[in-house]
Amino acid sequence: MKKFTNALLSGLVAVSLAACGSGSAAASSATDTSSASSGSGEETINVGVVQLVQHVALDAATQGFVDVLNEKFGDRVAIDVQNASGDSATCSTIVNRFVSDKVSLIMANATPALQASASATDSIPILGTSITEYGVALSLDGFNGTVGGNISGTSDLAPLDQQAAMFKELLPNAKNVGILYCSAEANSVYQAEVVKKALEEDGLNVTVYTFADSNDVSSVTNTAVSENDALYIPTDNTAASCAEAINNVALPAGIPIICGEEGICKSCGIATLSIDYYELGRTTGEMAVRILNGEAKISEMPIEYYPSPAKKYDEARCTELGITIPEGYEAIAD
Repeated sequence: MKKFTNALLSGLVAVSLAACGSGSAAASSATDTSSASSGSGEETINVGVVQLVQHVALDAATQGFVDVLNEKFGDRVAIDVQNASGDSATCSTIVNRFVSDKVSLIMANATPALQASASATDSIPILGTSITEYGVALSLDGFNGTVGGNISGTSDLAPLDQQAAMFKELLPNAKNVGILYCSAEANSVYQAEVVKKALEEDGLNVTVYTFADSNDVSSVTNTAVSENDALYIPTDNTAASCAEAINNVALPAGIPIICGEEGICKSCGIATLSIDYYELGRTTGEMAVRILNGEAKISEMPIEYYPSPAKKYDEARCTELGITIPEGYEAIAD
């Protein structure tokens, strides 16, 4: 995942249990959204970004989105980036202010942010990112790849069957696998169901372990670690924010974890089939540019996916656990 140093997203939240779900609102990347025009005399384009929580993956997606808009519009765009510190109600408060401010477009980073945005307006264009499955997130019957109305965006879904296949490839002696995620995250539920089915078809015994929020991550992880040979964590925002706490339980016990994305893997896992969240954010930004320039109708824009997920591994953790990684995997950069 690309590194970024933009002041907008500086000061990442420490991913320890004590800090799970914390984080302050990020500052605007441009002028205050109340300004009516840019220095060139052109009308300012006001864009609101609501991000569920600060962690590496979501931060990278927001950064990619912001970078594209700044590159394309320069001083003409004012981007108000707000972080909800892991609270869905705060997402709604942020979005309602964006609606009152009559922003030109809302970017919703993570499923609760998208759900809050969809509830707040049916007229302002909404682009989601870091959303696994839009049909699940928005309770759409017969979802065919295009949401319609005022919503589109990008998905962070990597091939779940290929993630499940990593257990046989990397951990051939594993018999019992625990799937660990937050029960409040609809897209995590979806991923867990798909991966569970695939693992069971491979002959593994699978048990699901859920935590309601960050407060019971350590206790649930302890239970999962004591009952399994390995764990799987999907692209779960609560788990991502608490990945260090999970690692503090799993690593001393010698339990390897395969993860749904690179940020979680770097903090507690051995391997992942992951997308590049910065590039996903840039794709979302390019969609926003087309909408804001009047070149595309959001109601007709299909959800876009990252084209080439990569197999990656954490070298230090694999060495410590004695796991040999075959060819075809890329070491996660420090």
